[in-house]
Amino acid sequence: MLLSLEEATVRLGGRPVLDGVGLDVAEHEVVCVLGPSGSGKSTLLRAVAGLQPLASGRVLLDGRDQAGVPAHRRGVGLMFQDHQLFPQRDVGGNVAFGLRMHGVARGERDAAVAQLLELVGLPGAARRAVAGLSGGEQQRVALARALAPRPRLLMLDEPLGQLDRSLRERLVVELRELFGRLGTTVLAVTHDQGEAFALADRVVVMRDGRIAQSGTPLEVWQRPADEFVARFLGFDNVVPATVGDTAADTPWGKLPVPDGSPRGSRPLLVRPAGVRLVAADEGLPCTVTARTFRGTHVAVHLRPRDGGPRLEAACALRDAPEAGAEVGTAFDAAEIVVLG
Repeated sequence: MLLSLEEATVRLGGRPVLDGVGLDVAEHEVVCVLGPSGSGKSTLLRAVAGLQPLASGRVLLDGRDQAGVPAHRRGVGLMFQDHQLFPQRDVGGNVAFGLRMHGVARGERDAAVAQLLELVGLPGAARRAVAGLSGGEQQRVALARALAPRPRLLMLDEPLGQLDRSLRERLVVELRELFGRLGTTVLAVTHDQGEAFALADRVVVMRDGRIAQSGTPLEVWQRPADEFVARFLGFDNVVPATVGDTAADTPWGKLPVPDGSPRGSRPLLVRPAGVRLVAADEGLPCTVTARTFRGTHVAVHLRPRDGGPRLEAACALRDAPEAGAEVGTAFDAAEIVVLG
């Protein structure tokens, strides 16, 4: 295992910001740590990099305990959210910085800079001034600088956080392709689930300094571990339920549940795709309160007429009813998850 955290704990002001975290990252794996502000994800990166001392626990790289190893000797690269480029240096000078610190000869340095700029989509940009770069170009330069010393582990702190959405969506695809081509091992943190799910082999969701769930993007999306993870991923159709063999009693009535669901009193998630709109005299009667265009579908917001919790359905644009319409709702067991 390239990176292992064992019961890693960081305390600030006596409060655990990182609370007994255990995490493994395999060689060539891309792991994204996802969580709200204050969940401990950036502290985790700083602890691995050697910028934040542990109160207890261990950080191991290639099986070696990093206690007492300074940041510059850990062989990891760290790219910050604000890029932190050197304004007095041109693009080539920024990319070459780590190579100079490692004593790489000038000719070899220049060749490496040219290759890296080609790799990140900025061929021939070595002499350009940093101040004249767009946000996306600065992000690419920062990435090339982080990759230049060939770190065994590349760590990214909200790497696309300052970019507009369309640019983020384009660059995350390019990053995924680049890391696959280079075989780079990556540990990234972000609060943007779309970014994490597009980039990662494995997603780790953090809450209050602890890991709430870890799995492939598909596993986490399909089966959130608990109500916190479900709501953090944007699912609002979560209600208390009493789960039996094939159905659950909920504020929305008796709903089907998948075979093998855990029984008892548990939160229940219904994905919007599992809320089907039917005739007004069928199923759970609801009033449409609003419609929100989501690009691939329309989110239809519903208020049950019996006063139960509001819910959301996902509809094709051509099928979405207008606000104020009276509809019935039915539920698809395949889109229902009994949460832990």
